[in-house]
Amino acid sequence: MVIRTFAEIEQALAGVPGLRPAVAGAGDAGVLQALVAALDTGLVSDAVLTGPADTPIPEAWRHRLRLIPADTAAEAAARAVAEVRAGRADVLVKGQVDSAAYLRAVVARETGLRASATLSNLTLAEIPGLGRLIGATDNGIVPLPDLGQKRAMIANAVPLLRALGLSPARVAAIAASEKVSAGQPATVDAQALSRDPPPGALVAGPFGYDVALSPSAARAKGFAACPVAGRADLILFPSIEAGNATVKAWKLHANARTASIV
Repeated sequence: MVIRTFAEIEQALAGVPGLRPAVAGAGDAGVLQALVAALDTGLVSDAVLTGPADTPIPEAWRHRLRLIPADTAAEAAARAVAEVRAGRADVLVKGQVDSAAYLRAVVARETGLRASATLSNLTLAEIPGLGRLIGATDNGIVPLPDLGQKRAMIANAVPLLRALGLSPARVAAIAASEKVSAGQPATVDAQALSRDPPPGALVAGPFGYDVALSPSAARAKGFAACPVAGRADLILFPSIEAGNATVKAWKLHANARTASIV
């Protein structure tokens, strides 16, 4: 079964034991609101929060939300990471801490959580009218990925996409043109990935954004026979700027709901 909405993800998780997140930076009102909602539905069983000692905790949930005082962003991130490493939490969540401090705690050689050579960000978006979830990578960590990093970014995304019923995952490697040109490295990398994709992925490209997501654009440009064109599950962006701007445009101009994971 293919999962097409965030609501369907919640339905699929019904009855599954709740997660125990560790939130780095408890002062984020949006994260607290999401935690309370997840506690209410059973998606979360209890949680650890790190941050200012005077962080307001909803009275009704004090018995399931534990606060570890932390005076700085670096301390909040490090203490949240330590909870996951110790097995007292299942997953790390970014709250009100800056990304640099958060990532430093994650990748710290002796005390971090780094599990692969390439850390990458995967964002899932539910865009009204699209009819399915769409993934984007990388829009938050790798500034200008080389071919090896792009391969790793796809490999990092495959397990989550497989869990959504997308196997193989259809990946569109985005570039400014559908023609391979030595002067546009993104097109060269796209061709290489399409010829030798990571396991669990079906990669095609180079594609413009329109060809990746619009069946009519794919037909108009002669890609009707390609199983990825117009039907991509994951957009592989050539740079962090392209990915970041696109995901923000989805949220600002297309009313998309998003969720991200590193």
